[in-house]
Amino acid sequence: MSVLPATVACVAVCVAVGLTGCADAGGVTQPPIQPPPDSVRFAAVVQPMFTQNCAFANCHAGATPQEGMNLSVGQAYGNTVNVAASQVPGLLRVRPGNPDSSYIVLKLEGNAGTVGGVGTRMPLGGSLGQAQIDTLRLWIAEGARNN
Repeated sequence: MSVLPATVACVAVCVAVGLTGCADAGGVTQPPIQPPPDSVRFAAVVQPMFTQNCAFANCHAGATPQEGMNLSVGQAYGNTVNVAASQVPGLLRVRPGNPDSSYIVLKLEGNAGTVGGVGTRMPLGGSLGQAQIDTLRLWIAEGARNN
């Protein structure tokens, strides 16, 4: 009997149940399957999302951006990552590695009220698609790097 089918079966089970490691038929522990590091780049993916949906005068750009959060090119990263949310100072706007504790995700998903936040779902007058929110979540989960 070949070892390959047993290894493939073990990997499939590990992926299906989300284990952090798994031993193949030979007893060797396999590392978990993870997305490649930096699969979502800030400059190429996240910033354009902010620019197209948020960085407008009287919103999150210009001389007096809402909540002091300027999301314009060259400003967005420094105004979001590891910065306290003005509406809920106990939370960070973007907490690297933890999208569920990032206030910006709660605002985009319309869940800010669950943590004491105020205001409406962002962006005003519309919303990001789930794929865009998932992309932002992945960038945060990967460490919210300025890349």
